[in-house]
Amino acid sequence: MNDYIVSVLLGIVEGLTEFLPVSSTAHLRISEALLHINLADPYWKMYTVVIQLGAILALLLVFTARIIQFFRTFPRGEQGDRTIWTHPISLTTVAFVVTAIPSLLLTKTIGKHLESLHVMALALLIGGVVMWVVDAWSSRREPTTTEVEQMSLGQAIWIGLCQVLSAVFPGTSRSMSTITAGQVAGMSRPAALEFSFLVSIPVMVAGTGYELVKTLHPGHHAAEAAQEAITPLVMTGHNWVVLLIGLVVSFIVALGVVEWFLQWVRRHGFAAFALYRIVLGIALLVFGARLASG
Repeated sequence: MNDYIVSVLLGIVEGLTEFLPVSSTAHLRISEALLHINLADPYWKMYTVVIQLGAILALLLVFTARIIQFFRTFPRGEQGDRTIWTHPISLTTVAFVVTAIPSLLLTKTIGKHLESLHVMALALLIGGVVMWVVDAWSSRREPTTTEVEQMSLGQAIWIGLCQVLSAVFPGTSRSMSTITAGQVAGMSRPAALEFSFLVSIPVMVAGTGYELVKTLHPGHHAAEAAQEAITPLVMTGHNWVVLLIGLVVSFIVALGVVEWFLQWVRRHGFAAFALYRIVLGIALLVFGARLASG
């Protein structure tokens, strides 16, 4: 199939799944296998990570007013009861740092798991069950935190630690791990979802930037490259166009998904996404070997 058409299809998949708690990485890997793309190819490995930048730009656009408001009220907050450690900007930074350090230390492990459909299937299945149980449990109790502005430092650290799971085990879903962690910590669905969106901004920008620089950096040695999840390569004009198409398509699709998801969660919660994860995880366990070999 033409690479440009493939990029459009993968851009749609990325835009649809990046902010839903169903794992965009798993969906991209499944799509690549269905399209007979070599999952070990260094270019497509880089593409799978960097294409997320399109979705994150859409999120930045949707949350521009909210982010400006946060910077305007730093560090005391809108109600004047925040500190330099408990303001939403600080809490987002803390959650990012808590996620980033272990993720960097586990880069080699993460790279191995990125190629395993079996690991993704188990992560989808187990994550779906956990999300369903936590969402049902939290819906029966009164949340202690209904706004991001009410969050504590401990909650941010907890969410950051849980987010590491999504890096180590692709298929877990970054949004699932942060939303579920927030609910466990006493946050309401909307508050947990908003903080999940906020913390995704630095995490995804750093992740996509790191992988792109690592791909293009001329100083990598062969021995070092062999240990990396993504091998350095020389980008051609064709490569750049294919990547740009994916970025633009994922941006456009994600723009609509973010607003829809916010409304859905307020009305219906996360049960439907949990059920979808469970069904997809079971299907991938059953057919994953055939998919990988096909």
